[in-house]
Amino acid sequence: MPDETSAPRPASPPVPPLFGSIDHVGVAVRDLDAAISWYEQTFGMRLVHIETNEEQGVREAMLDVGTSGPQLQLIAPLSDDSPVGRFLASRGEGLHQVAYAVDDVAEAAATLRSRGVELLYDEPRRGTAGTRVNFIHPKAAGGFLVELVQAAPDSAYGDSESAHERAQEPARERDQESGRQPDR
Repeated sequence: MPDETSAPRPASPPVPPLFGSIDHVGVAVRDLDAAISWYEQTFGMRLVHIETNEEQGVREAMLDVGTSGPQLQLIAPLSDDSPVGRFLASRGEGLHQVAYAVDDVAEAAATLRSRGVELLYDEPRRGTAGTRVNFIHPKAAGGFLVELVQAAPDSAYGDSESAHERAQEPARERDQESGRQPDR
């Protein structure tokens, strides 16, 4: 990353954008249920998806931040020896990653590798709700983790409104079980 005091670089041909929009921001937490409750009660965020991802070693939740745009992902380790468990031990709770939407995670990864960028995985892995993901190593991205996310077909993370409605079902069921009235 160049600093502001470096000499101007000669113009280079434009590089087409690799990312779509910011998909979500991930926050590492120790207690997922407590964190969900805090974000709901403090900021009015809505839980839209929760799952255990054994492959990634986490229990995770996606929350809508507002009426549109990026979501907040809360991730809690399944064990202290998982990557998120080690992250919490060394850095504590807080920002874990910024995730960008890509059309094809394998193609984006290949493009990044051709540009000398180190990724964590050789092949994409399963992410939240059937997405496909890979990560740019923090040392290659200015010291923080960057996630590449390819939406699953017909998922809450695609453009399908019906999929978004299906993703709302777990939050509605949780509201009914707790007696909470849904926000309108």
